[in-house]
Amino acid sequence: MTPGAESPDTEIAIIGSGFGGLGAAIRLRERGFDDFVIFERASDVGGTWRDNSYPGCACDVQSHLYSFSFAPNPDWSRSYSPQPEIWEYLRRCARDFGVLPHVRFRHEVREAAWDERAQVWRIETSGGTYTSRVLVLASGALSEPALPALPGIDTFEGVSFHSARWNHEYGLGGKRVAVVGTGASAVQFVPEIQPLVSKLYVFQRTPPWIMPRTDRALRPGERRLFRRLPAAQRAARYALYLFREMFVFGFRHLPASKLIERIALRHLERSVPDPALRARLTPNYSIGCKRILVSNDYLPALTRPNVELVTCAVAEVRPRSVVGADGVEREVDAIVYGTGFRVTDPPLAGHVRGRERRTLAEVWGGSPRAHAGTTVAGFPNLFILMGPNTGLGHTSVLIMLEAQTEHLLSALEHMRARCAAAIEPRPEAQAAYVEEIERRMKGTVWTSGGCASWYLDRTGRNSALWPDSTWRFRRRVARLDPAEYLTFAPRPVTEAEPV
Repeated sequence: MTPGAESPDTEIAIIGSGFGGLGAAIRLRERGFDDFVIFERASDVGGTWRDNSYPGCACDVQSHLYSFSFAPNPDWSRSYSPQPEIWEYLRRCARDFGVLPHVRFRHEVREAAWDERAQVWRIETSGGTYTSRVLVLASGALSEPALPALPGIDTFEGVSFHSARWNHEYGLGGKRVAVVGTGASAVQFVPEIQPLVSKLYVFQRTPPWIMPRTDRALRPGERRLFRRLPAAQRAARYALYLFREMFVFGFRHLPASKLIERIALRHLERSVPDPALRARLTPNYSIGCKRILVSNDYLPALTRPNVELVTCAVAEVRPRSVVGADGVEREVDAIVYGTGFRVTDPPLAGHVRGRERRTLAEVWGGSPRAHAGTTVAGFPNLFILMGPNTGLGHTSVLIMLEAQTEHLLSALEHMRARCAAAIEPRPEAQAAYVEEIERRMKGTVWTSGGCASWYLDRTGRNSALWPDSTWRFRRRVARLDPAEYLTFAPRPVTEAEPV
């Protein structure tokens, strides 16, 4: 408790119980910060890996790298983990590290506002109103499905759903199905539903780059070795880390990406014998400009007799059909939207109010910016996990999350040592950090690769990705630099002054 300030219901409130929220909670407990709660809108932990249960859902980063560094799992069944195993891993971490008693299930956060007089966050949830000294947004970048604004979308009389809200009660067997979108989710569920349906229309606006998926079952002997010799698993993780970090060079220097493109083109040629279909599946932009997908069965699925690849956008949805931009009306029984998530305009940003009562969405104006990808000027004691420019196009985002969590812990320890009530980045420090990212982003595949991707916000700026190696991010972010922050003393009556 900070001397002289209002006593909050909890010192730290965390929104979300996916990898970000659980990882932060575990590390908080390890560092002696026990007064925290996790607000979770669902009835179980797991975040994205709880919500995305579509057929074929799996990770596209190898299992030993897509897990907490402090909680290795020697029992992964495959080199790329399926969704049920990742979800169970998160549930097990929550149990084993003693985090579950801190979770408030079915508490959806509706509004959070900084109270300048009391120096606390006032948080309205579906389960009541709370106050906290610190607010951690860990709802993630892939938590809110994005549905396209299609004419007539609400008039459809069949069954429709987003892949992140899969309707398991509706059987697709024998049905005519339209799939809208060909991103990371679609390349996983299309091969699963193709053998079941009578007709599958896959609407593709832009073909993705697809790399082979080097997936295999992990042998019992490997798992025994990892259980008995944890150092062997750490070595395997480090080898994967180094391998994936090499891709950054290709993305930052476009000529070097041609080698990666050749691998993807050979994979396409082996998977699709028909040259006409292959031409429609060949991207006309540099690899990495959009998210690179990994799959061995998506491309072959498109060659099956019951599949039609429609290489245009959806122009209109009618009660029993979908009309493409090619003018052709295709009758369907169901529509599955594999159209991604609201990454650069997260809904919660419109409900978090800072020092001047302005929301994050208002301050950002369609282009999210943050210091160290984690804190925002004008929003005291607010920390965003997977915030602006913390996404990755080449490796595990958990590396970024752990670095951001260290930044949070460093800030809390700084506040504790100074008996401070609040901390926020200096506007000039935040501006300098964002400018540094802009410099690093120039000339990379993410801005000069010849595509329009979900990495770009509505202003055309890439506010989603970190444009460099993860070790550079960790070196820059993991430890807080006090000179980049304003630290405020408790203010019982008069306005707080910087410490």
